[in-house]
Amino acid sequence: MTINNLYILASFKSLGVTHQVIQGLEGLGIFKPTGIQVQSIPKLIRSPIDFIGLAQTGTGKTAAYSIPIIQNIDFTKPKIQALILCPTRELGKQIAKQIFKLTKYTEKIFVEAVYGGEKIETQISSLRRKTHILVATPGRLLDLRRRKAVDLRQLKIVVLDEADEMLSIGFKKDLDLILEQTSRASNTWMFSATMPKEITQIISNYMDPDAVKVEVNRGQQVNPDISHQYAICEQAQKMEALVFFLKSHKKERGIIFCKTKRATKQLHDQLTEKNYQVGCIHGDLKQIERNKVMRAFKGDKLKVLIATDISARGIDIDNLAYVFHYQLPDQVEYYTHRSGRTARKGKRGVSILLVAPKEVKQMRLISKQLHIEFKQLQ
Repeated sequence: MTINNLYILASFKSLGVTHQVIQGLEGLGIFKPTGIQVQSIPKLIRSPIDFIGLAQTGTGKTAAYSIPIIQNIDFTKPKIQALILCPTRELGKQIAKQIFKLTKYTEKIFVEAVYGGEKIETQISSLRRKTHILVATPGRLLDLRRRKAVDLRQLKIVVLDEADEMLSIGFKKDLDLILEQTSRASNTWMFSATMPKEITQIISNYMDPDAVKVEVNRGQQVNPDISHQYAICEQAQKMEALVFFLKSHKKERGIIFCKTKRATKQLHDQLTEKNYQVGCIHGDLKQIERNKVMRAFKGDKLKVLIATDISARGIDIDNLAYVFHYQLPDQVEYYTHRSGRTARKGKRGVSILLVAPKEVKQMRLISKQLHIEFKQLQ
């Protein structure tokens, strides 16, 4: 029997998931396990191991590690037993929210999320309460450790979620500091969409040489449910091409990507002048402003969000019809994360590039390295 047939036949019950957690999954509208869940959940539930899971963005990696964590928590012990590290506050909040919903029908398990951009005193106060699972961005976790506000002595599991993204935005030193303190006493689980060399260094330094490795859709780093399309136009024509696209997709929601904060703000101003209702997120935005934009986008008040690569990390919104690359990404890995914002949870989506003639070579490099075919729009 092939692996694909196993995916088709698998159910959460057959993977060893409890009835109570299955009820929580169904409350989230999740009824069938994905490939990474089929290959991860049984291994992580049943045995204490170091683990590496590679799968595209949007394939259900959060549930792949959250379910085994939940089923391994001793709820009678009011101590942090699992630590989940992630690159952004948005992703941290989403992970904590999903775990909270997954535990709706289980014994009471407490989860807290800590991240930058919020008052650390408030988070310290929250951590004085019973906490079993801690979700954290690396920088904020180290801040809390320096203040002796977080106790990890009972830690059993450390998860690196979106490990490649954490490294790409500069958390390598922070991760080294954290893993030096935690990896010997706990099992380390790493989940990532890509495998840059910095990840292999972390695996070598902090994980068991016999760590179990699972790779879903080997050789294909981008979700197969995404249609990849492009249009060639001069730089001066890009705005006209984007406006034409937006006019023909008024009812659909999507994200437009730019490379820099300056380009993001400029595009936002240009589209606003043309009476388009668009939101914008970038590194200079205050947290209260960012939260306001994201609430409007998640609540469907805004159909279009303009973002830089880093500011969009951790955005997980259902039913995004498209991703639009107004500027090509600086790194091939960024294309994986950009396009992975659409076609989530089994749905289909479109990833569209606007390519200046001098950028065609860069697009071909993305195509070659990610094993995807771009179709030209007429």
